[in-house]
Amino acid sequence: MSALADLVALLDLEPIEVRIFRGRNRPLASPRVFGGQVLAQALVAAGRTVEADRRCHSLHAYFILPGDIEAPIVYEVGTLRDGGSFTTRRVTAIQHGRPIFNASLSFHRDEPGLEHQSEPARTVPGPEGLTSERELAEGMAERLPEPLRTVLTRPRPIDFRPVDPADPLRPEPRDAVAATWIRADGALPDDPLIHQAVLAYASDWGLLGTALLPHGRSVFDGSIQAASLDHAIWFHRPFRADEWLLYAMDAPTTAGARAFIRGSVTDADGRLVASTAQEGLVRPVGTRA
Repeated sequence: MSALADLVALLDLEPIEVRIFRGRNRPLASPRVFGGQVLAQALVAAGRTVEADRRCHSLHAYFILPGDIEAPIVYEVGTLRDGGSFTTRRVTAIQHGRPIFNASLSFHRDEPGLEHQSEPARTVPGPEGLTSERELAEGMAERLPEPLRTVLTRPRPIDFRPVDPADPLRPEPRDAVAATWIRADGALPDDPLIHQAVLAYASDWGLLGTALLPHGRSVFDGSIQAASLDHAIWFHRPFRADEWLLYAMDAPTTAGARAFIRGSVTDADGRLVASTAQEGLVRPVGTRA
């Protein structure tokens, strides 16, 4: 099974009761579940309880406890509102009898309306001439410790191509700005929910690293305890996650061992299709009282 097929299968949650689903995990470099996976699975769980003519337009989530990679995750979907135009759901992810994550999601029936985009698309090189993160990792494999080497060099479901890549172990201090082209590594089904879920999965990759750039630190260098605390996504326009999307990120502040990061996702034509925001823990190792 290809890495992308495995991700699509990961999003195919098992229904075990009315509005209750079970999801499996995809191991990465940590005994903790990747936050993007939980975001994506929660979105699919909620979307499966909503009428087909409605798409998610906003997701607001909190990561409560680290997820155990060895245990399945149960998603309970609660109905908050079924209106004429909007549908609201609450999703709680549970492991070992405890909530590890919760989210509120709003879905909107497709309808026409006013449209503008005041923020111009960022001018950066296109993805065709850029090197993928996987290829960059292969070029420095001898420097990468296990299991990080295995994770960064194995096939990925999503092709990440950073515009100005930083050294994953020893980044040079620079502005807290990053941009990466992203695209599913293959064709996806013609299901808007799957495309939104794949983008949700990818949206948690790189945000905390952007906040560490001014400090010359990395989430991989062992000197920082990093974890997502909350995550928000707004979906503005339809898109396909198997076509190139530019994910531009900036971190305007870090304070109190927390970082705030913003992201904007534009398609190849420069249309803003989604926005993200996240606060994360960025605690130097050994400083906790």
